Amino acid sequence: ATRGSAGYDFFAPFDIDLGAGETAKIPTGIRVRIDEGWLLSLYPRSGLGFKFRLQLDNTVGIIDSDYYFSDNEGHIFAKITNDSRESKTLHIPAGTGFIQGIFTEYGITGDDDASEIRNGGFGST
Repeated sequence: ATRGSAGYDFFAPFDIDLGAGETAKIPTGIRVRIDEGWLLSLYPRSGLGFKFRLQLDNTVGIIDSDYYFSDNEGHIFAKITNDSRESKTLHIPAGTGFIQGIFTEYGITGDDDASEIRNGGFGST
């Protein structure tokens, strides 16, 4: 990373091998406490997306500020797919950055009356 890098790298916790069209759910081993009014967006590292068409299965991962307190204790997972159309096998050695997170401040409308309590991970909001 450089001083101008917006994203924080998430590193592969183990070797990842994905053939063309294969998918894997990767536990990142990371939890993030996020202030209210902020979110963490997750994206594939650009080089892996360009060379192998590495895709996050939900396109962009959105980690809300209340995810930290969910039933799964806020552990961040990444479901990735090697969408290569050239039969390339993707190999990501353990310790290599494979996705990146960018913190973003957001606003809500004045009439937002969301009052539910998060109780889960994927698809719970």
